[in-house]
Amino acid sequence: MRFQRSLEVWKLGKINYLEALKLQEKLVSDRKAHKIPDTLLSLQHPPTYTVGKRRTDHNLLIPVPELEKIGAELHYTQRGGDITYHGPHQAILYPIISLREIGLGARKYVEKLELTMIDMASQYGVKACAGKKCETGVWVGDRKIGAIGVRISSGITSHGLAFNIDPDLDYFKHIVPCGIADKEVTSLRRETGTALPSEEVIHEQLISCFARILGFSNLIWKENEPPLLDNGKPERNVD
Repeated sequence: MRFQRSLEVWKLGKINYLEALKLQEKLVSDRKAHKIPDTLLSLQHPPTYTVGKRRTDHNLLIPVPELEKIGAELHYTQRGGDITYHGPHQAILYPIISLREIGLGARKYVEKLELTMIDMASQYGVKACAGKKCETGVWVGDRKIGAIGVRISSGITSHGLAFNIDPDLDYFKHIVPCGIADKEVTSLRRETGTALPSEEVIHEQLISCFARILGFSNLIWKENEPPLLDNGKPERNVD
């Protein structure tokens, strides 16, 4: 009999970036201690710029005091990758999984995150591919449709991917996305040019792509919020 690999899936709606970061840190600690199974957070953020551990502040093209005027926040993280933008109408996945248990190294894991978004785009007739050397993420020609930035600690992953459904692309004009100049950012809506199903449907499709490509055959959909959200009562909205 084939072993069924299980994945707990939490659909969190729109959640403040720092609260999502605290939640990931708690879940990573619990996963290391084998207190929880492999877990996937599906969510969106309010407009937020994040800088990876290389601290490439020079790729932020707007003065920090101006961020409040455009309704955005800036946060520094310990993930890999360069500066990126998170905001409404993106599908964000943060996997908290044990790479050792599924037999993956860091590079192969990132490749599977790329394949997740490539598969997602293909369901809408959009031909996407992984970036060329030094070009992280997933691209449609020279236009970036999905970003990846991960952290791996003792074999446990956090952070993850952001797939552009229909975000306000003007926010990307204030950064050099992922440190790659002279490239555009695009979205599923822009590439298809047609009406899309609800974002909830697209989030669930992306989750299904992730589960299939990573080999999770048993998805456990959690209805209640994780304990840290129940107790902390962060800023949280469901569109």
